[in-house]
Amino acid sequence: MNAAVTVQNLTVRFGGITALEDVSFTLNEGGFLAVLGPNGAGKSTLLKTLTGLISPSEGSVRIGGGDSQVVSYVPQLKTLDREFPALALELVVSGLRRRWPWRISGEDEARAMKALKSAGVGAFARTPIAHLSGGQLQRVYLARGMVRNPRLLILDEPASGIDFAGEGEFYHLLEHYQHDHPEATIVMITHDWSVARHHASAVLLLNRRVVGFGHPDEILKDELLRDAYGHRGHAHTMQVGE
Repeated sequence: MNAAVTVQNLTVRFGGITALEDVSFTLNEGGFLAVLGPNGAGKSTLLKTLTGLISPSEGSVRIGGGDSQVVSYVPQLKTLDREFPALALELVVSGLRRRWPWRISGEDEARAMKALKSAGVGAFARTPIAHLSGGQLQRVYLARGMVRNPRLLILDEPASGIDFAGEGEFYHLLEHYQHDHPEATIVMITHDWSVARHHASAVLLLNRRVVGFGHPDEILKDELLRDAYGHRGHAHTMQVGE
């Protein structure tokens, strides 16, 4: 099986602050990696390094076969400007073109509509994003991420701000995308250990350095969680043992 993501001895520094230190792991194609760790552990820095937004201070990051790999990034919902005057359709087409679409061709609209329908929000294509609920907007951003059929889909806390029912539907959409695209790989930051256990094929437990990497059953154990978080945790600890 081919590697989708190969990280070797990755260190990222910002001035005198080390955000990541000597991080190494390999994720195969078709995998679903959940990245967990406390606040300030370097999780978002890792994702931004995978997307090329941040350059390594030391070490290397390799995505699949190289530059030809299509990578899409879905940011945190709380970082988005809900008042931006845009329609859902326009937002998805911007992910297709990699710039804002002042005019939308019939071909681009068809591809964007297909992605919106796949994400369950086709009916909201011409709705201003300011009028969407948190769950609807997150699905639109997922459609934006999926519109180019990426081989690597990177998500930063995608279920934050979504209610319990919407969260379940969101993860179902991710599973459906991987079912339709067997070589597609997902890397996702989450704070929910139960989500990592039930949906991920691998877990990266991070606190600037790698605390653990492997199958959820091997990594989501009290000893490693204490090493990463410094304490036993909260209610999710009970769910991990279920």
